[in-house]
Amino acid sequence: MPWIESRFAIAWLLPLGTAVAALWAPWAAWAFMLGFMGLVALLERVPALQRSPAPSGHTAWHRACLLLHLPLQFGLQALGVAIAVAQPADAWGAAAVVALGLGVGGVSGSQGITFAHELGHSKRRLDRVAAWLLMGSVLYAHFMVEHYRGHHARAATHDDPASARRGESLWRFLPRTLAGSWASAWRLEAARLQQRRQGWARSPLLAATAVQGLLLVALAAAFGPWALLFGVVQAAQAVLLLETINYIEHYGLQRRRDATGRAEPFGLAHAWNADHWLTNATIANLQRHSDHHMHAWKPFGELQALPGPQLPTGYAGCLLLASVPRWWFAAMEPRLARLGATPPPAP
Repeated sequence: MPWIESRFAIAWLLPLGTAVAALWAPWAAWAFMLGFMGLVALLERVPALQRSPAPSGHTAWHRACLLLHLPLQFGLQALGVAIAVAQPADAWGAAAVVALGLGVGGVSGSQGITFAHELGHSKRRLDRVAAWLLMGSVLYAHFMVEHYRGHHARAATHDDPASARRGESLWRFLPRTLAGSWASAWRLEAARLQQRRQGWARSPLLAATAVQGLLLVALAAAFGPWALLFGVVQAAQAVLLLETINYIEHYGLQRRRDATGRAEPFGLAHAWNADHWLTNATIANLQRHSDHHMHAWKPFGELQALPGPQLPTGYAGCLLLASVPRWWFAAMEPRLARLGATPPPAP
């Protein structure tokens, strides 16, 4: 393994640092997570860090970087529960639990879901089981159906609830994608079961959804309301980060359709890309998004930086831009205009 590939170990700093901060104080977990992401966003502006090394192959090391996140995340979530139940039963205690959930959710959203996404694309059964576990830990197991069978088939079309339309703000996109992705996952699963002539008893989606519900009941019954509050907040924060990244990845890009209504094959022009060194090291090259969609089974260590549409900064900085629609549109409209995208409809 070339020494440069050791950069992916940087990802472990976020869960480990958040755990140390949480042990010091619940509020510190949130502060550390925000500080880490803010630092990454600032470093994305450094020219020397705006290009990642060329791919050098996918090895056991790359796979280990993903799988070793499981004990880190599950350990951090367990630590969060233990700290949450120790908080006082008053408003200050509730606020501390929320801050703790936001900090831990920042890890499970930015990295746990990202690594689950990568593992879910693997052809190894163990990797896909690990992906289901990570997604279940943030109460979003239906992603395992909708993303692979829905989003990858429909990305950059209006049929895809996870592709943002030009002129659509993040805050308008979120309710549409949350409801649409949930409904689409169940429709896709029903179609799969019907095609295989199987009943719902054979559905991993139904089983995972039931387990998620039981997990919440178990948290409340075994550890009390603060544990339940922590679990819900960290899951909500994780899902918010996931869907914000979804918003960024295909914003305003559309595949053309032929006379029959069939969408053209996914190409370079249908995903936004960035290649910032530190961000790619932290989230397994997810910013090389055109190549990922064009070659969905290609592992992250082999993804290429392709000359598709380029974001104004890396994902960390774009999270901030997307949260303020005025900033986001100011940054993205000129890029879409240069690509010849159709202007958004008048409000």
